[in-house]
Amino acid sequence: MTDSLSRRVVAEAIGTAFLLATVVGSGIMGERLAAGNVAITLLANSIATGTALAALILTFGPISGAHFNPAVTISCAAQRELTWTDATGYVVAQIGGALAGVAAANLMFGDPPFFVSRHARNGGAQLFSEFVATFGLLLVIGFGARLQPPFVAFAAGAYITAAYWFTASTSFANPAVTLARSLSDTFTGIRFVDVPAFVLVQLLGAAAATLLLRWLIPRPTLRSSDG
Repeated sequence: MTDSLSRRVVAEAIGTAFLLATVVGSGIMGERLAAGNVAITLLANSIATGTALAALILTFGPISGAHFNPAVTISCAAQRELTWTDATGYVVAQIGGALAGVAAANLMFGDPPFFVSRHARNGGAQLFSEFVATFGLLLVIGFGARLQPPFVAFAAGAYITAAYWFTASTSFANPAVTLARSLSDTFTGIRFVDVPAFVLVQLLGAAAATLLLRWLIPRPTLRSSDG
């Protein structure tokens, strides 16, 4: 692994860890403070996640591109913006970072680092929501990176905040996030048995968005691990 790739992989791991710590931690805090009011809990969770995502993209974007999401990384590799070798390193780092972030959030609130979620998230509406959420996120990131680069962090954060509310699934839109959230039996959790279907429709949504992006704005740039 080159020095450049090492730095980018570490940035992806740290950024994803903080993203998951925010998602899970704000869900736990919101649930504890909201006295059973799910709307208030979701509001707190969505605002914390969206603002943290924008901050993390601004922080780590200059180093790795701040994907924090295997769907984004695979889309970039499919568009020749990243080598498949580098993409593999990114995805491994994102999954590892996501698991570390969930463990940190659980521990900060006095729970075991990992405990399996019993929160059922299944059915056609939930799966279609994940397709729509991921499709939209990839479009926002893709068009933002090409047409409005200085604002892509704010656009991604704003989109995720909104998608918490306009999707029945509360917009996971990220395979690493989905897997990691199965290990926290809290407000943001998901049963492990529901994870594969979520990940599948997320990847399908990302693929659809990638095809649209490649057609509307071709960009055959290849990022080398030697850069």
